[in-house]
Amino acid sequence: MVDTIGAEKIIMTPKCKTEKSTTLIIERRIVPVENAQNDNSVHVAGGAHRGIVINKTINNDEEYTIPEISLQFRVFLVNGQNGKHTQESRKLLFWFKPQVPVYERASVAQEFFKELVTPQHFPRDYVGFITRLMKLMQQKYTTIRKLEIELKQLEQTNLPVRPLSNDESILDKKVMLTEQKVLEYVEAAYPNPVTTEDIIKEYPYWDEDIVSRHIDKLKEKKIVKSMEHGAFTRVIQHDKDIQIVKQMPAIISSKQPTIAIITAQYCEKLAVDAMIDNKETFVRYTTVGVTPDGSYPAKASITKSTRFGESNVYTLGNVGEHRIVCTKLPTLGYTREAVTSAGNTTTRLLGTFQKVDYVFIVGVGGGVPHYTDYTKHVRLGDVIVSSGLPPNNAAYTYCENVRNSGDGEYTFEYKSHNPASNTIQELAKKLKEQYESSGDSPWYEFMKEGLSVLESQNEHEFSRPSVDTDKLYMAIGEKDVIEVAHPQPHDDVDGSRLEGCPRLHLGPVASGRCVSKDARLREAFSTKSQAIAFDFESDSVIESIVGNCRDSWALIRGIADYKDGQRKGPWQPYASLAAAALVKAIICSMESTSD
Repeated sequence: MVDTIGAEKIIMTPKCKTEKSTTLIIERRIVPVENAQNDNSVHVAGGAHRGIVINKTINNDEEYTIPEISLQFRVFLVNGQNGKHTQESRKLLFWFKPQVPVYERASVAQEFFKELVTPQHFPRDYVGFITRLMKLMQQKYTTIRKLEIELKQLEQTNLPVRPLSNDESILDKKVMLTEQKVLEYVEAAYPNPVTTEDIIKEYPYWDEDIVSRHIDKLKEKKIVKSMEHGAFTRVIQHDKDIQIVKQMPAIISSKQPTIAIITAQYCEKLAVDAMIDNKETFVRYTTVGVTPDGSYPAKASITKSTRFGESNVYTLGNVGEHRIVCTKLPTLGYTREAVTSAGNTTTRLLGTFQKVDYVFIVGVGGGVPHYTDYTKHVRLGDVIVSSGLPPNNAAYTYCENVRNSGDGEYTFEYKSHNPASNTIQELAKKLKEQYESSGDSPWYEFMKEGLSVLESQNEHEFSRPSVDTDKLYMAIGEKDVIEVAHPQPHDDVDGSRLEGCPRLHLGPVASGRCVSKDARLREAFSTKSQAIAFDFESDSVIESIVGNCRDSWALIRGIADYKDGQRKGPWQPYASLAAAALVKAIICSMESTSD
């Protein structure tokens, strides 16, 4: 019996071939088998591969249409004779059936790709790779109309260094004891003084004598300074006008700040301070009770429990025509103590400066990458302004707990926040529209000016890191990841990212350690909350802002990694600078107050 089938066939056709590249087309078409059986240039598969047709000759007449989705990744081919590795780029271009909604196409392509590269099934040779593509199209992804595959050999190279897992914390890696790590701890705690005992409590596997030697070296470099009873703190080298006070001095009405900026990391505070003119800084140690010269009374107790969260730093000055106050949360992690301290610090800030109408939470965050759509993709160095999107309309969503039903479905327990006034978001939107229509952006000018100030201070490296350090990985299994290329624009309209410049995005921000630490949970929760960025747990800060009846607030997050922004690395200072410069651009676009 002749198989005349009017069913769809999966047809592979070579498109072009060079010395180092091959391009193939895989598409579904209705082809009568009797036509193919009489054609020596066609191979009709049978048995387990029934329904697959292979064209043996190259077809250069393929009519080009713009692909709807693209994905690109790299593999390393091993030479069996000399053991050398050759890097190969593999690009997949997708076209879908017309009935597939546009908003579904990216997720279908992403799921197709994940299944293709699943470690236990990933093909080890060309034939297996092409066969798997065709079988996935035939058996499961029936809405994909056409695939174009470009295989291009790059160069011989050593195997790259990449994450061992999509969640490195599950490897129980210990933090190495170095002078830099000790300094990072001191900076994170600032303005709280710390002791060697505090550090050892946080890292019990560190040697106390070595920690003390690192502290002594930092003192010699005048990066940290001693305080009474074995405590020490960060020396703010760039700010010579620091006043140690028991309580904030009275500020006349015309100099009362109307805008508050809250930071959590030391480099974030440095970046914001670089945007402020006429600065003066006040440090208040309330519980320990320092003397005006910055020393502790002889009988003062400086245990962590009494000191934590009680010290405050306030930098006052001008941004444009507006009075600003900037503070830094004395955060030491995700503990209940740190979360409570963040809320208390915010409450004290707003209680001390009661004319504040606008609150910015400024610093680093983790981007939610979009592997297939350039226009939605968030990259390192970009900046997010928290803003609600329909249908959820929540600017910030905090996940308190997650339950796994066992069948790959997750149930999230979360709470959402939205500012009563969207003034900040509307101003950010205007800046974004202004840049996209004219290419003009005061944001970039403020970044350049801020970088000049920060370079003269020489405390951190705030210049833009090499683009080669912006690696994008996709979780493809329980622990495994694969490096994929950043999506590219299809045309000039999409290509709105100036080379070497950040982009501005408006969208929801999410947080919650229970989801941010795992790539699969981040992906699932970002879909649920529509989040385009994650940050450290700001929930207590936002609850304090809302509880103190401040209607206009926003999180401004410079993207430093693809997790939650907390990974130490070269992008943190630059992302902090980008976020701080955008805040200055927003503030300068505000109407000045009557004072």
